[in-house]
Amino acid sequence: MSDVIVTVGLDLAKNVFQVHGVDADGRVCVRRKLRRAEVLAFFGELSPCLVRMEACASSHFWVREIAGLGHEVKLMPLAYVKPYVKRGKTDASDAEAICEAVTRPTMRFVAVKSEEQQAVLMLHKTRELLVRQRTMQTNALRAHLAELGIVAAQGVDGLSSLKAHFHRVIGSLPGHAVGALQALLRMADGLVEEIERLESRILDWHRTNDASHRLATIPGVGPIIASAIAANVPDASLFKTARQFAAWLGLTPRANSSGGKERQMGISKQGDAYIRRLLVSGASAVMRFTRQGDPGKAWLAGIKERKRPKVAAVAQANKTARIAWAILRRNEVFVARSA
Repeated sequence: MSDVIVTVGLDLAKNVFQVHGVDADGRVCVRRKLRRAEVLAFFGELSPCLVRMEACASSHFWVREIAGLGHEVKLMPLAYVKPYVKRGKTDASDAEAICEAVTRPTMRFVAVKSEEQQAVLMLHKTRELLVRQRTMQTNALRAHLAELGIVAAQGVDGLSSLKAHFHRVIGSLPGHAVGALQALLRMADGLVEEIERLESRILDWHRTNDASHRLATIPGVGPIIASAIAANVPDASLFKTARQFAAWLGLTPRANSSGGKERQMGISKQGDAYIRRLLVSGASAVMRFTRQGDPGKAWLAGIKERKRPKVAAVAQANKTARIAWAILRRNEVFVARSA
């Protein structure tokens, strides 16, 4: 048996990392803890080998750093590693499970994102956070004004009229209430400006990225959706079929079979909830134009006649996801089929 390490399982952490290395025969060669400052020095002394770790916070950074030392590094989904953990939950058992899981021929891996792609995703996640905060503040503003008898219709126009009405009657309202409401208005206005700045940055990246530009040719896919998919999926070849890509986004039915009886439930809702939500939102926009009798939307019109609107929107989102995979895989643009 050889003592040369060929496979290393690395359990990531904030300060203390666990290493589990085996040779070609599966015999344990190293099992030790590393401080954060010792990780790169340890792998720098090893001969090129296979390094595997779970996809988690900071994992993409460590993949790039360790791969730069000449090792082959891959990421695995956490859910696929968990079944290989033996009794007890420790860092050592996690590292051993990672080392064991990578030997399975059916194991799936996570595409490693570049710093640029991660930066774009930071723009998306920050925008999503600010949009949620803006919604919370506008809801609070509506609720507080309703307590004072000031109400308006839903939507952006309704909110504008609500603000205008508030400024007209501000003199007749209690002073403390005015102070609280003005604070909410200032915060909401500041969030709107920040969201617009983030969207401008996303649009700038979208214009310079070929994959994102091609994805935007799909009906219902704009710069926000296109850039989110392009940044999240650096390598579409990891998905063998379009259905696998749709399943990764949680847009396919969840199977529940037993005793030879097959039953399909609602969508699985696995994978990236952000992209799934964007795709469903884009599909809802496409549905609004199916009443015009466009032959290219006959399939969606048929779905709408048989299913509830939300179910039809998810079906359209599933179809959009499959088209997006084909565009990324084949380096093409979307071309609508004639009737």
